Amino acid sequence: MSGRFSFTFRAGEAGPSPGAARAAPAAGPALNALDLFPTRIWQARLEPLAPRLPEWVDAVLAMRAASPRPAGRTVRQGWNSTDMRVLERAEFAPLHAAIRAACQVALAEMGLGNRVFHLQSWINLHDRGGFNFLHLHEGSLLSGSFYLQVPPGSGAFVLREPRPGVIHGSVKGVVPNGHSDVHLTPSAGLLVLFPCWMEHYVEPHEGDSPRITIAFNAVEGEPPR
Repeated sequence: MSGRFSFTFRAGEAGPSPGAARAAPAAGPALNALDLFPTRIWQARLEPLAPRLPEWVDAVLAMRAASPRPAGRTVRQGWNSTDMRVLERAEFAPLHAAIRAACQVALAEMGLGNRVFHLQSWINLHDRGGFNFLHLHEGSLLSGSFYLQVPPGSGAFVLREPRPGVIHGSVKGVVPNGHSDVHLTPSAGLLVLFPCWMEHYVEPHEGDSPRITIAFNAVEGEPPR
């Protein structure tokens, strides 16, 4: 993920010696830092499922061949499924179970561990030049993506800075009280969970092989019959 920063706090380091030519700066007050508006996303590599990725890619390509007309929505220059229950297909059962378990963990951290939910899921596939324009997944408990195929040249997944007021500030970058979009460079087998209200988009794909993702929402309630 781009925009990372790190710092190290070293307590008890010696300052300038009493006879130093340059006087030490006056000590400031001890500051108690509070991060008041945290936004959490989650990532996991589903390594045990890695051997299944090729057959799942083949299954997606067969789905596209059987129903080549894309659903539309936010995908351009590619294909997405009209089927919004992809993870309920028998071949995806292990992936459905893993994603559901991950959502349960994340929802528990959000204070929603007792919510009944089902997974709405669909395919996003990008051919060369394909992308998703800026959007969000309104009305869900949680949203996410699982990456089936990420060839060289795949566009980044970009999370838009969610605080509208901060863009009027003069501080830019991933620093306290700064503002910056976050670019995530995905890889096959990566699972990403994020708040449904977070705006996001996918940069254009520059590879010849398709970039394939299963997108999903954790939706409150029992699945529709």
